[in-house]
Amino acid sequence: MESTLLKPFFPSPFLIKAMSAVRVATLGYGGLSEVRGKHKQYSKFLNIGEKKPIEKKIQVSSRTGMLIAYTPAFLAGAASFGLFPNDDLRFLLVKSTLTFHFFKRILEVLFVHRYSGGMEVESLIPITLSYFTSSVFVIYAQHLAQGLPEPAIDLMYPGLLLFLIGISGNFYHHRLLSKLRSKDDREYKVPKGGLFDLVICPHYLFEILGILGISLTAQTLYAFSFFVGTTLYLSGRSYSTRRWYLSQFKDFPKDVKALIPLVF
Repeated sequence: MESTLLKPFFPSPFLIKAMSAVRVATLGYGGLSEVRGKHKQYSKFLNIGEKKPIEKKIQVSSRTGMLIAYTPAFLAGAASFGLFPNDDLRFLLVKSTLTFHFFKRILEVLFVHRYSGGMEVESLIPITLSYFTSSVFVIYAQHLAQGLPEPAIDLMYPGLLLFLIGISGNFYHHRLLSKLRSKDDREYKVPKGGLFDLVICPHYLFEILGILGISLTAQTLYAFSFFVGTTLYLSGRSYSTRRWYLSQFKDFPKDVKALIPLVF
């Protein structure tokens, strides 16, 4: 049974299997916590669902926090080109897509997003570690797969196509979000345009598709666990986001779902 389930993947040593289970468990727990109202403290959820007094929290600006969160993961991807220079095409594509994913996020933080709040350091630390360790282990798992027999089904090129769709759709909807506010505007508004007319978090949906694309390109167990964990966490976060909009805007359309059009 296990060998059948693992057919699409390169064989994995115990360390990769263990870290894959940890990745799914931690991100899955994070998603469940979001649904239960215990949010990562940034963006619109800053100071929501927290028992600690606001004045006792250590915060940074959202822009600074997001830069800190994405930069180590990007640097890990960039460093992999020097650490593992003699790789095959699949490894090159995995390093490139993963590094570009985080590089794009850094550029968006600097030039696209308009922030209104802060970010709690208590939330920033696990988010940064999560991105960094995911980047490191996706690359390390691919390194360990070098020289092993190829999986029975080659998903590298469909994965690359899916990554391009995901990252393009994610950027497009981030641009729509940024246009909701003028430079000094700090008020939240109900997003419109694109898939925002169907779901409140289409940028999350396309981020999941992009991570799935990296996973299919890599075809390692850890990369797949990164996709599953990301899906679980962003499902919980999108559910909470929709609940927040319903509580803040009386005219929020009830037929707009959280993440998947017409379904969830």
